[in-house]
Amino acid sequence: MVIEVKESMPDFSISIDNRITRIRFRCMASPCEVLIDSQDLALAHEIAACAVGEATRIEHKFSRYLDGNLIYQINHSPGEFVELDAEADRLIAFAFQCYDLSEGLFDITSGILQKIWRFDGKHPVPTQRQVDELLPFIGLDRISYDKKRLKLPEGMQIDLGGIGKEYAVDQITGLLRNQYKPGILINLGGDIAITGMRQSGEQWFIGIEDPDRSQQASSMLKMRRGAIATSGDANRYILHRGKRYGHILNPKTGWPVEGSPRSVTVGADTCTDAGIIATLAMLQGKYAEEFLERQGLKYHCHR
Repeated sequence: MVIEVKESMPDFSISIDNRITRIRFRCMASPCEVLIDSQDLALAHEIAACAVGEATRIEHKFSRYLDGNLIYQINHSPGEFVELDAEADRLIAFAFQCYDLSEGLFDITSGILQKIWRFDGKHPVPTQRQVDELLPFIGLDRISYDKKRLKLPEGMQIDLGGIGKEYAVDQITGLLRNQYKPGILINLGGDIAITGMRQSGEQWFIGIEDPDRSQQASSMLKMRRGAIATSGDANRYILHRGKRYGHILNPKTGWPVEGSPRSVTVGADTCTDAGIIATLAMLQGKYAEEFLERQGLKYHCHR
């Protein structure tokens, strides 16, 4: 059974198969789904409105690709302090923590490199001169951040894409866990969290995509609770003169990190934690596994 629904948010569909209700929609440039351990259609509509609505709210507020939102205001107000609400302040503070912990490898100002690095199969590898022209506009330590106020120097931008989707997963998970009893799995483009166990006591089965074979799993995970997130270059890379350039960029050099795994999947209590660890592991290049071992979390690394 499939029901198409149109609301004042992205379209979504609802289907029921093998006692699981599945809600599908697109948000944050990703395929998204919510799985519910129930066949109650009325309940599914409520959960869809909550999950899709929250994902859409966060995208509209924090996407750098939309005009008129908070990020647009920050990026288009050089030399001026922009006031942050409590939610934005928490995300910015977390970004600064990640910057410090990674010794500058995780940097929300590095999104400006997307001007020259376009992993769409249509654009060439940039020149060193092009990279050098942008490096002076990268560095979170160059931003003025005074608790609930942020000011960018001329020419700089911020991009919360590195933490936004995982944050959305956690927000949706919290909302659904507090309101609904059935176990629910939230999946925004491969970043996943679970609100609780299934009524039957069965675990949720989650496939880890093989980066060499699209839509095929290289391994399966069983989960009762928690979250997982994956970082990798399976779908975004450039092949140039026999060399593969992944989309994980080193903000200090402006070039893709060399020696990284094809993908890293990390399990943690929250999707935000899992996501940042997976990203930081990719940024370690050939030392990704050593970094992951030190974190004491479960992970899957594909070379």
